Amino acid sequence: MPITPPLPLEVLRATFGYDEFRGDQAAIIDRVVGGGDALVLMPTGGGKSLCYQIPALVRPGIGVVISPLIALMHDQVTAMEALGVRAGFLNSTQQNDERVATEQAALAGELDLLYLAPERLGMTRTQDFLDRLSVSLFAIDEAHCVSQWGHDFRPDYLRLSMLGERWPGVPRVALTATATPATRQEITARLGLSGAKTFVSSFDRPNITYRIEPKAQPLDQLVRLITTEHDGDAGIVYCLSRASVEKTAEALVRQGITALPYHAGLPGDVRSANQSRFLRDDGVVMVATIAFGMGIDKPDVRFVAHLDLPRSIEGYYQETGRAGRDGLPATAWMAYGLADVVQQRQLIDSSEGDAAHKRLLQQHLSSMLGLCETLGCRRQLILGYFGESSEPCGNCDTCLAPPEAFDGTVPAQKLLSTVVRLRRERNQSFGAGQVIDILLGRRTAKVDQWEHDTLSTFGIGDELSEAQWRAVVRQLLASSLLEVSSAHGTLVVTDDAWPVLRGEQQVQLRQDVVTRAPRPSRKKVGPDGAPVSRSAAAWTLSADDRALFERLRSWRAETAKAASVPAYVVFPDATLAAIASARPATTQQLFAIGGVGAKKLETYGDDVLAIVAGA
Repeated sequence: MPITPPLPLEVLRATFGYDEFRGDQAAIIDRVVGGGDALVLMPTGGGKSLCYQIPALVRPGIGVVISPLIALMHDQVTAMEALGVRAGFLNSTQQNDERVATEQAALAGELDLLYLAPERLGMTRTQDFLDRLSVSLFAIDEAHCVSQWGHDFRPDYLRLSMLGERWPGVPRVALTATATPATRQEITARLGLSGAKTFVSSFDRPNITYRIEPKAQPLDQLVRLITTEHDGDAGIVYCLSRASVEKTAEALVRQGITALPYHAGLPGDVRSANQSRFLRDDGVVMVATIAFGMGIDKPDVRFVAHLDLPRSIEGYYQETGRAGRDGLPATAWMAYGLADVVQQRQLIDSSEGDAAHKRLLQQHLSSMLGLCETLGCRRQLILGYFGESSEPCGNCDTCLAPPEAFDGTVPAQKLLSTVVRLRRERNQSFGAGQVIDILLGRRTAKVDQWEHDTLSTFGIGDELSEAQWRAVVRQLLASSLLEVSSAHGTLVVTDDAWPVLRGEQQVQLRQDVVTRAPRPSRKKVGPDGAPVSRSAAAWTLSADDRALFERLRSWRAETAKAASVPAYVVFPDATLAAIASARPATTQQLFAIGGVGAKKLETYGDDVLAIVAGA
């Protein structure tokens, strides 16, 4: 007599410990369980993984997950095993006996999920092995990696269209957190998903506060952010270069902040150890290039900081989305300056690719500059970039402290005119620093050398400070009235600037906020005014409940260390806070709390109930 498969909602409750699906999860799962293909766009922390994990547990056979995250596969499998899900992985980090054991378990029907790196799927041996399995579905995680012009391009993803060709009866679900309408079309075309149903969830992450401020002393600004707002919190700091990563990590350590570096130039064992410590320990700040972060499931990252300008809004959104996966308040902060714009323009001009590719990169950068210089809501602009309309959020810096706009036509004309006169009268071009020195009437050695004090614009800009003039240059670059030449990083007037120079077009600028007072410390106190645990999950708990929450966290830390797993694999902070608040006295009451599934109840239930009873 055939066994009736469980219902998706039954699996959600029994395995994952939740009573209801969120958003489009139920519709996506029904689509895949029914054998249909799906393209899923869902923000980080939105529950994408359930959209293939539950169908793999409901459909007969084994679910195959294609993932580029080799360094994280072990943790992904460990997290599944902690839930009672039979999982394994095949990648280049395994010894031969480990690989053979995993393959034998899969062939024996002893696995529900098998994680594969895309390059391994390209091997004939792996394809023949999959032919011997009863595959229930293919999940293509981080599907944006198929986009050749994306920020996380993986060439091996281009071969994944073969899944539908070689195994035409097996449903496929492609998932990503970031994709513009154009990238969605590229994913569909390159993966052969023309018949797939597309599910687009809201890209909004309302718990994240977006803040961008002019770069003055970036390391000092970063230290102030961490010490006044995120003392003891886990965070990620992104830098453009390896040297900057190491310099920043060392600077944070000197300030008493637990910080580690991560970039591709470090030995593999160092990268692995630093990543493991970030995932397993509380309050670690990872300073990294963009090589770090994709697939990081750590739920309690409270801030993501950028010390260099990201190349696109897609990259920025992907990186900032690693904060606040638990839905609790988090900060996305960036320091941004004129040198960043010049650097990115030069990187584009020196990059590989044809003219069309470079134009696309310029468009991405222009959109990023628009986000930095906007007078409006940053969240509204980000969502609009992904094709989603919204109202002002009230939770980004431009909503909380709206910047003042002013008629910047005259300053723009002065600066543009100086650039034009240098070109026409002297056949010269210079960077922003020299142009600003001319406007301020500074008699520097360089001004004297080139006799720039004889220009008619010399000294006509003393109504603005140097910092304010640099803000004007940034905004003129952002509005494409100026460009940076690829050869020497000098300023060049564009065709769009001439209507401004002729007085036919006005220029609105935002007041420079370099001198704006630092944001006040976000004091972590509870309803009773007493200091709160460093965990955001405890902010609303009473003093007694917070004390229990801390005892539960201590128990969790010891348990996780003994099992060599990240603490959140045992229970995330949100679940511990719910336990501290509900104070369950029976296994039935504990099982009713979100995040407590059957396997975790069996493994940890007695310990948790004993701690609650002793409170």
